[in-house]
Amino acid sequence: MATRAIDLRRGMGVKYKDDIWVVFNVDHVVKGKGKSLMQIELKNIETGRILRERFNVNDRVEVPFFERRKMEYLYSDANNHILMDENYEQVPIPVELIGEKSVYLTENLPLEVSYVDGQPLSVEIPNTVDLKVVDTTPQVKGATATSQNKDALCQGGAKIKVPPFVENGTMVKVDTRTGEYLSRA
Repeated sequence: MATRAIDLRRGMGVKYKDDIWVVFNVDHVVKGKGKSLMQIELKNIETGRILRERFNVNDRVEVPFFERRKMEYLYSDANNHILMDENYEQVPIPVELIGEKSVYLTENLPLEVSYVDGQPLSVEIPNTVDLKVVDTTPQVKGATATSQNKDALCQGGAKIKVPPFVENGTMVKVDTRTGEYLSRA
C-alpha cells in the first residue's frame, strides 16, 4: 500500500530504499513561488540511522503491513519502557519510540504498539490521560477577578497550565496531543 508524502505523520512506518523506516519528523516547507516540499526525517528500525529526505507533496511512499498489539504500561528503566501484552509477558520497548510523550505514562495505561517484522515500530498513547498534580502554587483567596492559569507539575513530569482552583493531589484530565488541561478527573 502506498500513501502520499503529505499524509505521512510522526511514528508511521514506511518502506524506503529497501528498508523499513520510522517517520521521525515531518516538516511541510512552502516556498513563495514554486512547489511545496515535505522534509522528512526517517529512522532505520534496524540500524538506528537517521536519514533526512525531501519529497514532493504528491510523491508516493510505500507503507508496509504492520501488526498492532494492545499492551499495558508497567514501568520504565534507563533504556526501556516495560509493557505487558495480553499473554502477561513483559516486553521492553526502547525509550525513543515514545519520546517526549513519556511524561504522560502512568501505571496500567493502555497503549497500542505497532510491529513490523517482529520489531516495535511506534507506540500510540491515548488522547487523554488522568494525572495527579504533585506540585502547584496554592490558590490566593479573593483572587477570583481573573482566571489566569497557573503552572502545575504532574506525576511523571508533565508540566501543564491549570485553573487556580486546582490544588496538589488533584486528579486532572490532560490532552496528550497538546499537553493542555481539560478538566478534573
